[in-house]
Amino acid sequence: MPWSNQPGGGNGGPWGQGPRGSGSTPPDLEELLRRSQDRLRQMLPGGGGRGGGGAGGGGGFNPMVLIAVLVVVAAFLGYNFFTFRVQPDELGIVLRFGAFDRQAQPGLNFRLPYPIDIVYTPSVTRVNRVTIGQVGEDVGTAGLGRDIPEESLMLTGDENIVDIDFSVFWVINNAENFLFNMQDPVGTVKAVAESAMREVVGRSNIQPILTQARQITETGVQELMQETLDQYGAGVQVTQLQLLKVDPPAEVIDAFRDVQAARADQERIQNEAQTYANRIIPEARGQASQITAAANAYRDRTVAEATGQADRFTKVREEYEKAPNVTRRRMFLETMEGVFSDMDKIIVDERTSGSGVVPYLPLNELTRPSSNSNSSGGGNQ
Repeated sequence: MPWSNQPGGGNGGPWGQGPRGSGSTPPDLEELLRRSQDRLRQMLPGGGGRGGGGAGGGGGFNPMVLIAVLVVVAAFLGYNFFTFRVQPDELGIVLRFGAFDRQAQPGLNFRLPYPIDIVYTPSVTRVNRVTIGQVGEDVGTAGLGRDIPEESLMLTGDENIVDIDFSVFWVINNAENFLFNMQDPVGTVKAVAESAMREVVGRSNIQPILTQARQITETGVQELMQETLDQYGAGVQVTQLQLLKVDPPAEVIDAFRDVQAARADQERIQNEAQTYANRIIPEARGQASQITAAANAYRDRTVAEATGQADRFTKVREEYEKAPNVTRRRMFLETMEGVFSDMDKIIVDERTSGSGVVPYLPLNELTRPSSNSNSSGGGNQ
């Protein structure tokens, strides 16, 4: 631009002093430095006015102070605009011109000033919690907090309504996906949790959900949630799902409790009957085994006796074939002995009557000297 418009001369320069006379002289550097020092002194605290400084004031200014101030200012700007700190539980995500550039580990890291580099530091070790069905200060505790029926009332597979409150615990396992794949991460986790719970409950009957299938329900919902979030690329890991309350609707809870009490009585009676059966059946089996063993022993004894008699008959027949008369007489005598062994009669051969046998004697008493059963009655003669 032309310098002729500057006041003080038609040929003024940018330093406020144009050429003098017929010749051209360079600007006075000492004068420029002195003016700069005066202006800086006015800006610094305790600095004097321009008129009071004079040459002596300019000579007393120390340039090292200016250098130190500039160094401090540069260090301050460099620390705040070129570095950032990542906490131990965080992970730094650096964007350069809006695109992902790198991950920064915990500690002090370098960056370019905004808006060149933008840094996000999500917490990747903190366990986050989302509760469905409750809201309030006491949320997350069974039976406490204000209930939200729109979230907690669900339809089961057998067309019953159940009121379920539960909490989901999750952490960030991929910070980049967590920041840029979902617009509302917490809302997405909550929506996925509610959807997964409704799907699992819709495939189940109400009775197992209220009683013994709580653990199965928790596991099924957690697996379905993780599968859905992985499909979304959410960068979220579900660590635990906890059922806080599983009840029928408040309008019919008394009837459900009566049904549960009746089922409990049924199970108790069945257990008592099973206990009685477990005690009686072994006893009956033991008695049956005893009877069977006795029958087997009787059978074996009978068979052994019959076998022995058959063997004896065979032996007798063999001896009979060797000496028929002797064997026949022996068999006759043994048979008669067996027939008359239990009789109380004494038979006397008439041919021996004249041989001095006394006709009247208590011969029946002589045959059983140790027996007194017939001592009171009259014996036969």
